[in-house]
Amino acid sequence: MIKILIADDQELIRESLKIVLDMNSDMEVVGLVENGKKVLEFAKKNPPDIILMDIRMPELDGVLCTKKVKENFPDVKIIILTTFDDDDYIFHALKYGASGYLLKGCSVHELTGSIKTVMSGGSILNKDVTTKVVKLFSQMAQTNITMEVDNEGAKDLTQTEKKISHLVGNGLSNKEIAEKLFLSEGTVRNALSSALSKLNLRDRTQLAIWAVQTGLALELGLTE
Repeated sequence: MIKILIADDQELIRESLKIVLDMNSDMEVVGLVENGKKVLEFAKKNPPDIILMDIRMPELDGVLCTKKVKENFPDVKIIILTTFDDDDYIFHALKYGASGYLLKGCSVHELTGSIKTVMSGGSILNKDVTTKVVKLFSQMAQTNITMEVDNEGAKDLTQTEKKISHLVGNGLSNKEIAEKLFLSEGTVRNALSSALSKLNLRDRTQLAIWAVQTGLALELGLTE
């Protein structure tokens, strides 16, 4: 059973999400809270498996709450729900450990599918969001906000791992990467796992940020 905490300052959204998600036999909404402070209070007593987090909430917003949750409860997954009009918030929440973003207008099927994807260790970005996120990362790459990696590990990346990192940085899924590079999805997953380990990064979202910051996501024609 997947235990879900919903954090949103609008009661209607909280209640609507609860109704929809409780219809799934493998999901249970264990709490409804209206701000980030309440998220932390709830998590201390009853850590959920995953939090659906509004990005803009009073007292403690979704970005800083994501940072604090991942610091104190690293195993708790977070999906940010947003109307996607605050670019700087988006970058920081991903950097702090959110597993991805969904627009509040997404379908029920997409919402439940994304929860299962994140719980299985994946990351998600709504298709309508991906292009804007990549553009945002490109802009942020010129700032002093950096994703720290193991520099020796970065030097040890194979060409296949670099190619996959490049494509992750451009928002492609494992299936899309496999098709583009003529590899099996299993090979892509293994290479991705190897790259994350070498770079000492947590997930593909952090890898995407690093790829853009270093310019790897913008490089084309990588050779074998």
